[in-house]
Amino acid sequence: MTGESPAPRWLARGEASLPAGTRWLSAAEAERAAALGYPKRRTEYLLRRLAAKHAVAALTGRSAEPAALAGIEVPNAPGGAPYILLDGAPPGFDVSVTDRAGWAVCVVGRRVGCDLELVEPRSPAFVRDYLTAVEQRFVATRAAGDERDAAANLIWSAKESALKVLQTGLRRDTRSVEVTAGAPDSDGWGTLSVHAVEGLSIVGWWRREGAFLLTVATATPGPRPVSLDRPGVLANATPRHSWLDRPSPR
Repeated sequence: MTGESPAPRWLARGEASLPAGTRWLSAAEAERAAALGYPKRRTEYLLRRLAAKHAVAALTGRSAEPAALAGIEVPNAPGGAPYILLDGAPPGFDVSVTDRAGWAVCVVGRRVGCDLELVEPRSPAFVRDYLTAVEQRFVATRAAGDERDAAANLIWSAKESALKVLQTGLRRDTRSVEVTAGAPDSDGWGTLSVHAVEGLSIVGWWRREGAFLLTVATATPGPRPVSLDRPGVLANATPRHSWLDRPSPR
């Protein structure tokens, strides 16, 4: 994997930003949303599309009014990865979308993957089963509590981002890729490198955003991610689990 990528652009949106009605969705998206009976799945589906549409609108200068957003369609490829159709045509860039606890992030770039996690406890069994021996030692050297939780979630999140770049997702053994993470710089971004057993190397970045941890991975080196939104949106976000009030299908 050679050559340098442009800086990935990223944007976060929360459930409170979801528009009323479906005018901001394409016909196919509205039909898909209506077929999702469980509130959790429907809300996550809508939130991922809102983040992607707002990111594409911000990048291309398109209006964020509902009618304009409806022209930005976010289908899924057969393998599950999202892609963009701008008024029915591919726009010439890739997207990756992730959601967690009432918030979604979209990253726009070339051969890009992203993942959003809460900084929350991960069991010793989780660390043992899904992380390599080197990664387990990285987690074990951190102080117990928030620091260790952040380290375990950082490694896991970086794997998820890298596996999206490899277009396999969690169908692949997470121990077949190994993560090395650098300390954050003054701007909050730390570097990542992810090495696959077959010899491929993926680069990336990570940052702590309040209760959340965000990772971004790309197939080729390039500048660190740039926000398409005002700073602090995700850092000041409160995790939400609104679906717990209505867990069953409507």
